[in-house]
Amino acid sequence: MSEQSRTLAVLGPTNTGKTHFAIERMLGYRTGVIGLPLRLLAREVYDRIVAVRGPSVVALVTGEERIVPERAQYWVCTVEAMPDGMGTDFVAVDEIQLCADPERGHVFTDRLLRMRGLRETQFLGSHTMRSVIANLVPGVEFLSRERMSQLSYSGPKKISKMPARSAIVGFSVENVYAMAELLRRQKGGAAVVMGALSPRTRNAQVALYQNGDVDYLVATDAIGMGLNLDINHVAFSSLTKFDGRRMRHLQPNELGQIAGRAGRGMSHGTFGVTGEAPDLDPDLAQAIMEHRFAPIRKLEWRNARLAFGSTQALIASLEAKPEHELLARAREADDLGALKTLAAQPDVAARASDAPSVRLLWDVCRIPDFRGISHAEHTGLLETIYGDLVHYGRVPDDWLARQVKRIDRIDGDIDTLSKRLAYIRTWTYVAQRKGWVDDEKHWRGATRAVEDRLSDALHERLTQRFVDRRTSVLLRRLKQKEAMVAEVNDQGDVSVEGEFVGRLEGFRFMQDKAAAGKEARTLQQASLQALAPHFHLKADRFYNAPDTEIDFTEQGGLLWGKEAVGKLVLGSDPLKPQVAAFVDDEAGADVAQKVQRRLQHFIDRKIATLFEPLMNLQRDETLSGLARGFGFRMVEALGIIPRGDVVAEVKALDQEARSVLRKHGIRFGQFTVFMPALLKPAPTRLRLVLWSLSNGLQEFPEAPPPGLVTVPARDDAPKGYHSMAGYRAAGERAIRIDMLERLADMLRSEDTRAGFEAKADMLSITGMTLEQFAALMQGLGYKAEKAEREKVKPVDQVVADAPAAAALAADETPVETAEDAVEAIVDEGEAPIAAEPQPEAEVTADIPETPEEEVIPGETPETAEPEIEVYYTFTWAPRAPRGNRPAQGGRGKPQGKAQGKPKGKGGPKGKPREESPRNFSAKPEKKDRIDPDNPFAAALMGLKTKG
Repeated sequence: MSEQSRTLAVLGPTNTGKTHFAIERMLGYRTGVIGLPLRLLAREVYDRIVAVRGPSVVALVTGEERIVPERAQYWVCTVEAMPDGMGTDFVAVDEIQLCADPERGHVFTDRLLRMRGLRETQFLGSHTMRSVIANLVPGVEFLSRERMSQLSYSGPKKISKMPARSAIVGFSVENVYAMAELLRRQKGGAAVVMGALSPRTRNAQVALYQNGDVDYLVATDAIGMGLNLDINHVAFSSLTKFDGRRMRHLQPNELGQIAGRAGRGMSHGTFGVTGEAPDLDPDLAQAIMEHRFAPIRKLEWRNARLAFGSTQALIASLEAKPEHELLARAREADDLGALKTLAAQPDVAARASDAPSVRLLWDVCRIPDFRGISHAEHTGLLETIYGDLVHYGRVPDDWLARQVKRIDRIDGDIDTLSKRLAYIRTWTYVAQRKGWVDDEKHWRGATRAVEDRLSDALHERLTQRFVDRRTSVLLRRLKQKEAMVAEVNDQGDVSVEGEFVGRLEGFRFMQDKAAAGKEARTLQQASLQALAPHFHLKADRFYNAPDTEIDFTEQGGLLWGKEAVGKLVLGSDPLKPQVAAFVDDEAGADVAQKVQRRLQHFIDRKIATLFEPLMNLQRDETLSGLARGFGFRMVEALGIIPRGDVVAEVKALDQEARSVLRKHGIRFGQFTVFMPALLKPAPTRLRLVLWSLSNGLQEFPEAPPPGLVTVPARDDAPKGYHSMAGYRAAGERAIRIDMLERLADMLRSEDTRAGFEAKADMLSITGMTLEQFAALMQGLGYKAEKAEREKVKPVDQVVADAPAAAALAADETPVETAEDAVEAIVDEGEAPIAAEPQPEAEVTADIPETPEEEVIPGETPETAEPEIEVYYTFTWAPRAPRGNRPAQGGRGKPQGKAQGKPKGKGGPKGKPREESPRNFSAKPEKKDRIDPDNPFAAALMGLKTKG
């Protein structure tokens, strides 16, 4: 050991900054290791050092967690996990007075006697250790630290009178849960902290307390071991505990260690008793306040020089007696008991035949009994693990996977989840042992992930059980002649002194109309005063509620579950509505602001999610010129614009601008310019609400049922409703705009002047019968003529259609895309899109197959009466122009001679061209011109022009 090495005993009561002092000294050296009594405290110190020096140089080693970066300089460990023989510059051991602990004391004593830093060693603890340290550690220097705040005794207090920021301490799980349940009913809730909790659960529970979500903490004596919390008062609910062997009274120094958690920094603290705990003896209370405790006379000790020649030699070395009078041999610990049991097993004895196998057996026996099961079950598990390690050299992956999988479940109550957490700690410990599993990184991550899931589930169950802000009973003294208590049940009923006075709906109190007179006014005043803290607790719960618990109605209301908490109001922009919260004045401005902020966050996130394509379009700074202006129109129209409303703007867009807009999901349809992604049910429902709000409607129209291609057209609907709902009205029904565009694609190849019949695909996408489809086509601007004919057999039909199909194929000219072709034609100005619902192509439907002809007895098939079918022929029937709108392209003009020169190739000049229904190369006579209100026919002209 270096001559410059210095050993310090930093002694003093709680709240003296001993641990902080040791951390600062350690960080002043190049390397260091600090041992702490709890893995919870180790994790807290690790996080503090990482915040200062970064994770690349800080290691965390506990029995169940191992984070060791390659360049680790500072090691934060539990005392049991402190690495031996590392030769670091600095070594510190916290809570050194635990050398006298019957269960773990021998580990702390071993560190006191053997752990040293090359340049500095510190032992942190109580003044009760001064004499034994002076006798056992040569050359030690003592550094006393005084408490930074005063600690005083306040006597017994009932739970109902417990001040805020209090910690109630119990010494059994049952006692802790009972106190927490009582606080839930009387004070609105409490956080729970126990040593058996995982660090993740413990930190989540502490956060509830530290953040002010609850004002009370219920804990075991684990809080006495250096956990820094904002506690003003500590109350003991019991003065006895089970130490693993028997029930015993707590020693004065143990009470002082826990009571000292009250007060932090320069803030004074108090301690007392509650529940069934008796009042403290005045002398004992005075000793705790003055930090005067009897010095520790004996330290628990176990031999550290172990013999691994055989199991018997190992047991004998563990049971060796100390040579110093201040040391007492520790009672038989769980690991030694397990070793004795396993060594007596013939199979184990046969395997433990040399020093390495005996050392391995000892390592297995040191696996803690986290599960708390019987000694026989625990040693049985250890025997299985040892047998696998000897036989296979590792714990088999498949067996370990089965053990972990059985535990990886988050259902069940608090006790069930606590047991699973204890079980997974065993496998986390096994995974941390070097060489015990094949893939250490995988199993450490897998067991840690299971522990995290169980920890989160346990935190959730603890919060659900012990923190009930909505329905907790509020005990407050009211400014009346006598104190009265208001209660709110699960249904929101409010009663004062057992008298029903009304209901609490959301954040509004609805007074009982049956109450009257002075008594009713008194009860109402009492209830509103008593409900004030309830409003705050409920507002906190609402503010932290997930978005899945909040929704909007189709009338613009805002709900939290089934409770109305606000409504949407008009904002500066259709996509930026504001909210008005439903909060009583008695609840206060803080509650109203918190509810309003939460509702605003909800609707802003909802719009950003459902209208993400529009948001991206609005934020795109690369858009310029006409494309930017058209993007603004799309945002203003909430993603859907009838093409007739923007025909000029669309025509003005060049191909580059359209390409940029298409990348944002905009489709330039024949009837509508829209974003297909915004036709889904959720965006449609929200769009109708925002549109109704911006148009100042008193009653908002509801969205059509999702999944329907056509719906009845509403005559009473406000103007623009069908477009906002994603439909286009066509007669008595409205068809979904994306399906209408698909129908338009099908009709584009039909002859709208000569007439055509519907195909099966046309009926399929609309989901209609032939008669219904005919009505739809009439609503789209077509004339439907009904007729009957003899049904043609399928074979005859195929033969008859073959030449026509071949001729049609020869005449057609390929185009890039249907949408490009239609836009090119529409934008030439020859066929503008009508503002009214007027489609471009005709539709006839395939007639469903009919059953085979029935042969009448006595007649031959040739003489049987032919089968008759009904069919429709559809032709374009344009409407007369409205108002003063000029007719274009011959629309509405009388038929006459052809005007102008013919275009394209044809016969000799001045000679009539050969008539053909498909010949659109020459300028047609007026009667043959393409109607400008028929985009289908306009598309047909472009798609079927002969070369």
